Amino acid sequence: MLQNNSALKSKITQLWDKFWSGGISNPLTAIEQITYLLFMKRLDDLDLKRKADAEFTGELYTSKFEGKWLPTGMPDKEENYVNKATLCWSHFRHLPAEERLQHIQLNVFPFLKMLNGDESSFSHHMKNAVFIIPKPTLLVEVMSTIEEIFAEIEKDANEGGQAFQDIQGDVYEMLLSEIASAGKNGQFRTPRHIIKLIVELVEPQLGNRIADPACGTGGFLLGAYQYMVTQLDKNKKNLQPDEDGFIRNSVSSLLTKEVSDILNNRLYGYDIDVTMVRLGLMNLMMHGVDTPHIDYKDTLSKGFTESNQYQIIMANPPFTGSIDKGDINESLKLGTTKTELLFVENIYNLLKMGGTAGVIVPQGVLFGSGKAFVEARKILIEKCELKAVITMPSGVFKPYAGVSTAILIFTKGGETENVWFYDMQSDGYILDDKRAKLEGYGDLQDIITQYKKRDQRIESNRKEKFFFVPKDKIIAENYDLSMNKYKEDVFEEVEYGKPAVILAKLKKIECEITQELNELEGMLG
Repeated sequence: MLQNNSALKSKITQLWDKFWSGGISNPLTAIEQITYLLFMKRLDDLDLKRKADAEFTGELYTSKFEGKWLPTGMPDKEENYVNKATLCWSHFRHLPAEERLQHIQLNVFPFLKMLNGDESSFSHHMKNAVFIIPKPTLLVEVMSTIEEIFAEIEKDANEGGQAFQDIQGDVYEMLLSEIASAGKNGQFRTPRHIIKLIVELVEPQLGNRIADPACGTGGFLLGAYQYMVTQLDKNKKNLQPDEDGFIRNSVSSLLTKEVSDILNNRLYGYDIDVTMVRLGLMNLMMHGVDTPHIDYKDTLSKGFTESNQYQIIMANPPFTGSIDKGDINESLKLGTTKTELLFVENIYNLLKMGGTAGVIVPQGVLFGSGKAFVEARKILIEKCELKAVITMPSGVFKPYAGVSTAILIFTKGGETENVWFYDMQSDGYILDDKRAKLEGYGDLQDIITQYKKRDQRIESNRKEKFFFVPKDKIIAENYDLSMNKYKEDVFEEVEYGKPAVILAKLKKIECEITQELNELEGMLG
């Protein structure tokens, strides 16, 4: 969507420029401060919408901005209480610049940090967060730009038919993309259309416990949430596909409080970067997930002891990182410090028997000849049903990285008979740093169609872009899962003309060149 909305892109660029000129040049600091303001605005909008919905349906709804609030550390006296109605965006946006900045610093931001109560994951991880916009003028300018962005989103939602929250998510993703070009420890953002593809392949269901053990800003958890909400929507047949061909919605008539509570209590994410944890929590809360379970934990370390917990795991774990050998969880037996291999084993351990995972790995995992590489693939083949290996072109993660990757889909405890391979040649975007949208959906929708109708009983043609390979053949190749190992080359027969005819053509061309050279020589003379 953003690729086609130059007005929205321009507004987001303005935000960065304002922060830069206002003295905040660190992109990670800027994204945090922008996110806090986006969160304040979205919280107010969601609250007003829920209030209106409750009035329409007759359900009871208590606004987050109803009643009074006592700031932490203040004596319990009447004069110290703050009217919550003054803490919402629609109120403080009208305050004079100096008073507005002071009110946000002293009241609004501390209130937001405690939003879900003292014991909540959100409050715990927001404890050390600080609101550091230094100048009243910068705050006023940034708030004005954010309101313009939301107005543009509303306009796009009304004209384009996409749910407001989905487009708002696009804006947030674009902000996140500015954090860094490659990130630390191999971290980088997973494109939203690749998230949607994987969610569509693993098909999470209402009631499933769903996790991402290296969740970053929570993209996979949000993708699962939106997929399940869309499945609940009786009117989804009337929804238009997005630019990548997916039907997604963030609202449903069946999204009752009971259903919302089920969804809220089944999404779990972990990350080793506390800033990412905060951004992930706010990302999900801005999309209607009231109490997301995102925590600051290294899921490969000795301090993480969960196993057999989840029906669905989706992840794009760090590729280039390594972990201190002495801190690796004892349950991980591969004997390596390579995080891309440890995460494969860890995800297997975290899945319940019969649970399914969709995981992005660098293609080196598919064919590496080292002992740990082979053992990781053995887990997938011998202890799981490895359903699919989908190779992706190297430009999918640009501008962050040019590494070639693959998607693995596997179910713990199932039996592998044949592995389905698909060679994705296009994801619907140009494979350069700009990643401009191409016409159509690339291979995305074909992958879903072919995967869902695959039939292991039918002999497959290994000259096609998708085919089956039997388990015994993979074992014979030392558990190699690289597509090129099994794909048969297609040789095109080319008919050449007779030598005499080709020679005559060459002589004719030679005469024409000689004639043109003589004419040039004459002009120079």
